[in-house]
Amino acid sequence: MTTALGGCSFSSSNNVAEKVKESPDVKETIVKENNNTKESPNLAKLVSEGKLPKLEERLPAAKDIMVENVVDEIGEYGGDWKMPWNGVADKWGIGQPTEEALFRFNQEGNKVEPNVAKGYEVNADSTVFTIHLREGMKWSDGVPFTADDVLFYWEHMLTKETFGKKIYDAYYSVDPATGDRALAEVKKVDDYTFTVTHKYPSVLFLERVAIDNKWFFAPAHFHKTILPEFVGDAKTLEITKEWGYEDPKTFLMETGYTDWLHYQIPTLRAWVPTNDPNGDQFVMERNPYYWKTDKEGKQLPYIDRIVATKIQDPSQKVLGTLSGDYNLTIFDSKDFTVLKENEKKGDFRIIPWTQPSWSSAGIQLNQTTEDPNLRKLFQDIKFREALSIGVDRNEVSEIVTNGLGEPIQASVPKGVMGYQEGWDKQWAEYDPERANKILDELGLTKRDKNNFRTNADGSELTLTIVESSTDNAPFLELLKKYYEEMGLRTNVKIVDGTTQFDMKYANQIPMHTENISVANVAFRPDTLVPLRVMTPWLGHYGLYTQSGGKEGVKPEGDVAKILEYWDKVKSSKTLEDINNYSNEIVKLHQKNQWVIGYAGPTPVLIVANNKIHNIPTDAIWCDEYRSLGQGHPAQFFIKQ
Repeated sequence: MTTALGGCSFSSSNNVAEKVKESPDVKETIVKENNNTKESPNLAKLVSEGKLPKLEERLPAAKDIMVENVVDEIGEYGGDWKMPWNGVADKWGIGQPTEEALFRFNQEGNKVEPNVAKGYEVNADSTVFTIHLREGMKWSDGVPFTADDVLFYWEHMLTKETFGKKIYDAYYSVDPATGDRALAEVKKVDDYTFTVTHKYPSVLFLERVAIDNKWFFAPAHFHKTILPEFVGDAKTLEITKEWGYEDPKTFLMETGYTDWLHYQIPTLRAWVPTNDPNGDQFVMERNPYYWKTDKEGKQLPYIDRIVATKIQDPSQKVLGTLSGDYNLTIFDSKDFTVLKENEKKGDFRIIPWTQPSWSSAGIQLNQTTEDPNLRKLFQDIKFREALSIGVDRNEVSEIVTNGLGEPIQASVPKGVMGYQEGWDKQWAEYDPERANKILDELGLTKRDKNNFRTNADGSELTLTIVESSTDNAPFLELLKKYYEEMGLRTNVKIVDGTTQFDMKYANQIPMHTENISVANVAFRPDTLVPLRVMTPWLGHYGLYTQSGGKEGVKPEGDVAKILEYWDKVKSSKTLEDINNYSNEIVKLHQKNQWVIGYAGPTPVLIVANNKIHNIPTDAIWCDEYRSLGQGHPAQFFIKQ
C-alpha cells in the first residue's frame, strides 16, 4: 500500500526482504568512463601549490564513489550559502542539512538507502546485517575511514555512553514470546565490512539506525586523543579546560555528539567547520575529501561555504531575507504574507515543503504534571474536550497560519501512515457553552474574586504554558483569551532553551505548544510512545521507561497499552504486523487526544534567492528525513 503526500509517497513496503541492496547513486560505469574528474577551483589551486593531494587520491576508489543525483542540472562551483542562525542552541539548524548518515531515507521517504555505507546484505530472518563501506573513503583530514571507525564508536563510545547517550533502541531485538531484549553484536569482517547480528528478528533495523543512530561511526584517531580510557582522567580534564569547558562530561558529550560544531574534529560532511561557533558568525568550508560527485565526475559540494550569521531576534531573519543578506532561509507559515508580497522585489522564491504534522497550532498537556489537582484534570478526557471545543479554530487559523492551516483537530494527515477517517473533526467545533458545562460537571464551579475557576477544594487553579521563545506569541495570546473566557486562569512563561530542556527533565512543564510530526510511528516512536523524556504530553512516563522503572511515573491504562503495542512492533517478524501494531498506537492517540490541535498542518517555507538552484519542490520536511537535508544540499548551487 502506498499513499501520496505532497508529491512524495509514504509506503508500507520494506526493502529488508531483498537479499542485497546497494546505493542507487553508485554508478560505477559513469565514474570509470569519465576520467576527467573535476574539482572546485579553490581546491585545484591548493593541489597546484602542493598543499593538497590530487583529487583522485582524495576520493574513494572509483567503484565506490557515491554519485549524487542532481535535481535539475549539473551545477557550478562557488558562492556562499548565507543563513541566519540562532547560535549554538540551534545546533540542528546546521547539523541536519549537512548530515551524512550511514543510511538515509530515500526521496519518497518509504525506505532507507546506503549513504556513507556502500551497500548491505541481510539474511532471511532479518537477524544478520552485513554492511559494506566505501574503499578509499577518507575523513576531512585525509585519514582513511574504515570499519575500525565503526567498531571504535561501538566499543568505546556508544556502549560505554561516553557522550551522554544511552544505547539506542535500534540495537536491541525483542523476543516476541517472552519480551526479552537482547543487545546486538557488532563485528569487523575486514577494513570495509562489518556485521550487526541480532538474537531475534529486527525487520526495521536499518530504518531505526537511520533515525536513532544515523552516524554509527566516529573518527577513532581523534577520540583516542581525548577519551579518558586512552589518555587518563587527568589528561582529559586538562584538554577539557583547553577547549573552554569546565566539566569533562559536558566536553565529551559535545565532542562525541555535536561534532559538526567543532573545527578540531574530522568529519565526513560536505562542509567542514572553520571557527568557534560561539561568535557572531559560524563558517563552514567545503571538505576537500568529500566522497560524492555528480554524474559528470565533479566533486561535490558545489557551494564553497556556509556562512551562518547569529541573530538576536526573529524579525532579523525576515528583514535580512528581504534585504538579500540571506540567500537560503527556512520559515513557517506566519511569515508567508510578508514574504509573498516581497518575493519579486527581494529576488527570491518560496518553495513549500509538506509536513506530516498533526497540527500547526496546538497544545500538549503533561499527563504526569507535578501538581496533583492539575494532573487529575489533565488525565480527564472531558477536561481535554473542554479545552478543545472552547477555542475558535477559525480565528486561530486566520491569525496564526494566515488561513493556510485548516481549522481541524490534531490528527494524522491524510496520506500518512496511521491516518484515521474523521479524526480531524473530533472536538473541532467551537462550542463555548458546552465547554463551560463540562468544566462545571468536573466540579470546577467555585470562582475567585477575579471570576477565575478554582480547584474543587478552593485552591488556585492556573494553567501554565512554558515556551522557549516568543515565536508563538499570537497563538499564545489566543489560547490565553479563550481559556480565560472559560474561567481558567492562564499564564505563559518564557524561558531560554536550556532552561526549558532542564524543566522538561524535571517534570516542570505542565503545558507546551510543541507539535507532533511523525511520518511513521514504526520509524520514529519517540513523540507517540513514552520511551524517554521527549515530548511534553508523556512527561515522566518516558523517564520511567528510560530508567527501567527506577525513576519517573509508571504508565497505566492506555499509556501502558501503547508500550505493549510498541513491544509488539519491535518483535514483529513481518511488515504487516509492524503496520498493524503501529496503527493501534495511533488509534489510542485518537481515542485520548492527549495532544490538542487548533489548526491543521502548514508547509515549511524554503525561501531561496533565485540564483540558488537544485532545490527540490516536492519533498517532505520532517525530522526523520533530516528536514532540509532531504534535499541533499551538497548538490545545491549558485549561478554566478
